[in-house]
Amino acid sequence: MRRFVNGRLRSLIVHSLQQTKQHPIRPHQHQTPPLLLSRFLSSSTSVVDVPNSMADKSPRPATVTVDNINPKVVKCEYAVRGEIVILAGKLQEQLKANPGSLPFDEILYCNIGNPQSLGQQPITYFREVLALCDHPAILDKSETQGLFSADSIERAWEILDQIPGRATGAYSHSQGIKGLRDSIAAGIEARDGYPSDPNDLFLTDGASPAVHTMMTLLIRSEKDGILCPIPQYPLYSASIALHGGTLVPYYLDEASGWGLEISDLKKQLEDARSKGVSVRALVVINPGNPTGQVLAEDNQRQIVEFCKQEGLVLLADEVYQENIYVPDKEFHSFKKVTRSMGYGENDIALVSFQSVSKGYYGECGKRGGYMEVTGFSPEVREQIYKMASVNLCSNISGQILASLVMSPPKVGDESYELYLSEKDGILSSLKRRAKTLEDALNSLEGVTCNRAEGAMYLFPRIELPQKAIHAAEAAKTAPDAFYCKRLLNATGIVVVPGSGFGQVPGTWHFRCTILPQEDKIPAVVDRLTEFHKKFMDEFRD
Repeated sequence: MRRFVNGRLRSLIVHSLQQTKQHPIRPHQHQTPPLLLSRFLSSSTSVVDVPNSMADKSPRPATVTVDNINPKVVKCEYAVRGEIVILAGKLQEQLKANPGSLPFDEILYCNIGNPQSLGQQPITYFREVLALCDHPAILDKSETQGLFSADSIERAWEILDQIPGRATGAYSHSQGIKGLRDSIAAGIEARDGYPSDPNDLFLTDGASPAVHTMMTLLIRSEKDGILCPIPQYPLYSASIALHGGTLVPYYLDEASGWGLEISDLKKQLEDARSKGVSVRALVVINPGNPTGQVLAEDNQRQIVEFCKQEGLVLLADEVYQENIYVPDKEFHSFKKVTRSMGYGENDIALVSFQSVSKGYYGECGKRGGYMEVTGFSPEVREQIYKMASVNLCSNISGQILASLVMSPPKVGDESYELYLSEKDGILSSLKRRAKTLEDALNSLEGVTCNRAEGAMYLFPRIELPQKAIHAAEAAKTAPDAFYCKRLLNATGIVVVPGSGFGQVPGTWHFRCTILPQEDKIPAVVDRLTEFHKKFMDEFRD
């Protein structure tokens, strides 16, 4: 019917235009608006003589160009979804349109920490509670008792009672729903053994907006610097660039398992200050991204002491706190370490970031997270709240998930055994995958890879032949990006060049996630091994 109507309307318009040529329209006579004509007439309608005003397609100066947009946007880069990932998307479309046209049958995305996109299943209890909160009408139905666990039903009622109007589609308080912040604070207290104030919590759409909020707060101009680890998660370099600040790098020591040396922190701080940069904060990512190391508690104490002495805000990225894979390491939050040293609100400013995207939950698309803000004056806290209120609130599903992640089922709850089984199954599988990939990488010629103590990534170093480096220079690309692009085109494996994270000059790396499901890991290893051998043979000096 729609096709018929469009055809009839097209015929009427064409006829009208032909009549107009023969009998010019008098002033004030009704005319069909050009916009309407253009909507129904295609370029194939050759019988129509279009008025000159419509036919004029001479190029006009662009109102917005790359040269006149905010230069901070141009400077900002985010390698995790950069050139190689864009190329992977094109190859995936090619495989769909023309199966068998490439030397592989699927794209294996090892570029980003996005677990559920690679087959990881969500935690049943979390999804049951979310479903019930989003559709509370089913809570009163008799069938619900047989489909959902009793504790998920009870938790959904508790959460709905805390939401104005019991509506997950409504705005909440700008810091997040108070009852959910209470649950998160209780979870933090249970984890650390020290009190947590729900009024210190700002619930956000993942950890990234929280990081942007703090950069907005701290960076006034390019004369303000943020100490940031190298290698680092590109969110930090991108956020610092967008807000017009200066990234002050401190290099993690690859030879000691990506250790953080206080002596290097001091050196970089003094060097920045000597150049007139006011260093405002120190970023620490623990467990590390992209490097996968877990900080020792003694090292954390040194970091806290350093920040206190130098008057720096400590920005603690702790989104991988559940992802620990080695028996000799465990996660300690900087909040716990700070309080165990006897330091309180008046001694050090600390902002801790957490997200529902990582850990064993992997709920990236739900966009939930929070920051716990301590050690700031009431006046500054008001400014942080003002920034939160500009965005109205974070999404309610993400808020609910953040409360569930920090206060999951307990011993005795109906869901506890299934929850524990799912959690342990995911984490133990990640541990096996990390070890398999680590061993495979270390078996390759010219490749060394530190162990994955935590997080979701490996960051191997590649000793590239000079011939390959020269080929990369000829292609006007970084040598590790050259390697990664060749890897993608030959195998379908997507990894991120180390140059996107920062690295010691003259060294080359790539970041590879451990997230492909276990039945896919052998394919990753086989394809990577075969490619690397051919690559090294091709470019051998």
